[in-house]
Amino acid sequence: MTAAKIEVYTTSWCSYCDRARQLLHHKGLSCEEIDIEVQPERRAEMIRRSGRRTVPQIFIRGQHIGGCDDLYALEEAGDLESLLAAR
Repeated sequence: MTAAKIEVYTTSWCSYCDRARQLLHHKGLSCEEIDIEVQPERRAEMIRRSGRRTVPQIFIRGQHIGGCDDLYALEEAGDLESLLAAR
């Protein structure tokens, strides 16, 4: 099975970004982290893709799942594994 592509728009100082990173790390998942401080031109891309202005914004297999609270809600509901396993 190919690992799901996970993209996370972040900033270095965001505590919600840290929490999202921790959950992904705990599950042994790697992600492409897009730091919008280091790459400010990517902020507009994040807003266009997600419709949101806050970080983190998380995408799995190109599907926007939301922010940190949304990621944890998926995990608590038991739906994160099936999203990661979907083809």
